[in-house]
Amino acid sequence: MTDFDPEKFEDKYVHYFPQLQRAYKSAFETMNEEYDSTLIHGIDQEILNESEPVYEDGRFRIRLPENPHDRLTSVVVNDEKLDATLERYVDELEAEHHRVFGVERP
Repeated sequence: MTDFDPEKFEDKYVHYFPQLQRAYKSAFETMNEEYDSTLIHGIDQEILNESEPVYEDGRFRIRLPENPHDRLTSVVVNDEKLDATLERYVDELEAEHHRVFGVERP
């Protein structure tokens, strides 16, 4: 756990890069154990690689890039399954950010 300063999170890649990597890695490992690894790897490499973690109103959120469905090209998956898996993955990422930074989820 690290001492978290919301103002420093504005420049997160300078102040918190190792913590961000740890949160993403931990979320990936959790998801990879629970879901199809090919789908999780595709989401990680083609959608979440352009996501942006933000801290606002006392909580971490993950902003996804536009058109996440269009970005996933390495895996054939129906929209319903992708939506459900991506939603679960984002929830796991947000939870990991809260854990790594020691900020309780509201």
